Amino acid sequence: METGTPEFARAPKPGLQRSAHRSAGRGQGTQAPGEGFALTIAQRECAKLDFEHEHDRHDVALGVALVAAKRASLTGRAPQLSDVQVALELFGLRATAVVDHAAAQPFAGLAHSYVAQRRFVDAVGDEQLVAPGS
Repeated sequence: METGTPEFARAPKPGLQRSAHRSAGRGQGTQAPGEGFALTIAQRECAKLDFEHEHDRHDVALGVALVAAKRASLTGRAPQLSDVQVALELFGLRATAVVDHAAAQPFAGLAHSYVAQRRFVDAVGDEQLVAPGS
């Protein structure tokens, strides 16, 4: 009876090899550990907000999570509550009593389009997220 070839003895598969050079530029994103946790934190924080139109909540939570994940990735760490709070403040959502349609407009359709998500995140500059004292 033959045994299978162990994985460690196989030649690396081209799809699993990582490039020595990290790709950068618009639409490329920046990776950080545990970026998905930013969505959990953003959903918890957005649950505390009152929305004029309830259907805007999901788009806003996703947009805030994306910006929070970008902020965390700039320092190479996982997202934290402070990242979400900075993202909320960046869009003026923490000070508002009710998130109206005008405040939710920049987030419109984010939950349904990856291209829109990349464009949205790329529009937020690194200097806005990593300001001195934040």
